[in-house]
Amino acid sequence: MKKKTTTSKYAKPISPNAFLSLFALSICLLSCSSVSDCLIRSADSPQKPPPLPILPIPTSRQLGWQSASMALFLHFGPNTFTDSEWGSGRADPSVFNPTHLDAAQWVGVAKQAGFSRVILTAKHHDGFCLWPSEYTDYSVRSSPWRGGRGDVVAELSSAARDAGIGFGLYLSPWDRHEPSYGRTVEYNEFYMGQMTELLTRYGEIKEVFLDGAKGEGEKDMEYYFESWFSLIRQLQPGAVIFSDAGPDNRWIGDEAGIAGSTCWSLFNRSSAKIGGTDPQYLRSGDPVGHDWVPGECDVSIRPGWFWHASEVPKSARTLLDIYYKSIGRNCHLLLNVPPNNSGLISEEDIQVLQEFNELRRSIFDENLAKSALLSASSTRGGMMNNSRFSPENVLKEGIYSYWAPEESQSDWTLHLRFQEKVKFNVLRVQEPIQLGQRVIQFYLETLNNGEEWRQVINGTTVGYQRLLQFPMLETQELRFVVDKSRGDPLISYLGLHVDTFSILTEISNNTSQTHANGSWVIMKTARDNHLSATL
Repeated sequence: MKKKTTTSKYAKPISPNAFLSLFALSICLLSCSSVSDCLIRSADSPQKPPPLPILPIPTSRQLGWQSASMALFLHFGPNTFTDSEWGSGRADPSVFNPTHLDAAQWVGVAKQAGFSRVILTAKHHDGFCLWPSEYTDYSVRSSPWRGGRGDVVAELSSAARDAGIGFGLYLSPWDRHEPSYGRTVEYNEFYMGQMTELLTRYGEIKEVFLDGAKGEGEKDMEYYFESWFSLIRQLQPGAVIFSDAGPDNRWIGDEAGIAGSTCWSLFNRSSAKIGGTDPQYLRSGDPVGHDWVPGECDVSIRPGWFWHASEVPKSARTLLDIYYKSIGRNCHLLLNVPPNNSGLISEEDIQVLQEFNELRRSIFDENLAKSALLSASSTRGGMMNNSRFSPENVLKEGIYSYWAPEESQSDWTLHLRFQEKVKFNVLRVQEPIQLGQRVIQFYLETLNNGEEWRQVINGTTVGYQRLLQFPMLETQELRFVVDKSRGDPLISYLGLHVDTFSILTEISNNTSQTHANGSWVIMKTARDNHLSATL
């Protein structure tokens, strides 16, 4: 007669990671004379401290900037009304008259689309000031807007503050209207006077954006950048400063929003010159750099930087592709969305931003790795001694909890085993950058039919965040392996996601070719008849 088994109605299935913890506890108990002895040993054991940082490391303002991930750039001024990109500085101030300007709408659009900061072109190359400067009449004071009493900077800073998002400013060094431009000392005094106005009138400034843009054949001009940096530090110590050479964040070397597939936050400022730095150096950073200067990718939603009636915005899928190549390559994304000549962000741009936000949420809201049984090649301080460095930490959002391997190991592996097969085509990885950028090279591999390990994807740098795409993979067992690192690697997050929106094109047998958009390479070999993607 077959014996009948019964299950208590109070019994609950054990989670994979709880099972792993119980298994580790049983190993500990085997080495102890009693349960109490084991618990006493665990309680009495000193906590293993965090590993030493590997320099350089970010400042607190850089950490805050990088965690914000995305900012909205707002190019606005006389060019909006004259169908221009680089104004001559001779347009009559009367052309500036945005009859429906609503800074709260700009900020609301940014916040609803997932952007945590807005940056305004307070003065572009034409020299027209969007605030009533005391140093020139070429400003909103001379326009019919608000009867000459308007102040775009004040309205936007107030709207940003009310919405709880950051506010930044761009003050163009090149000024095609100001008569003193070309007379070095006089113009630098003028420029610093304007900078002082902006940094003392409008509350907290989160970012000051600077560049070396200047048209060919223009007057020679030496900018006192170091003096400007010192002034910004004095008046707004929490603001990050952007330029080709930092000091806080750097231009990525193009205006397409695309970082290098290898992208270090490490950089040598001494090797960079504002307006004259090698674009490849800007794109990739420097693995032996002495300064922490992460990249910022600027790109416009439209072909131009200012609004033009004849132009249409990029699609949400195009923005998603840019997201993978900027945010997904250890950078910050600065997306320009120019207000139109009525003073509002256009409805077609808003629609694209909403779709872009929905695409990101659909892909990244769920992490399939959370259902896996996680283990590691080693854990700093031992499995039972120090859960603060447990592999389970890579399933927690944020960079302040992380998996750390035991010291002086040559195997750095995270093993994921699922109860049933899962499908995904995006890998997300983060490092705790407060302890330095470490990972040089890594790969993801899957167990093929329970017999052999096969590489799915490999990559180079990680940094704050790395996103890798590859053809859809179905598996029950994975290994994430770091095979080269600056010191012991630390991993703060590991995500597996599904993207059904991006289009990846397979390449024919025995070929290796970069996809048209440059985001990935597919290699297919007839020998083992499997796909291996390399980013």
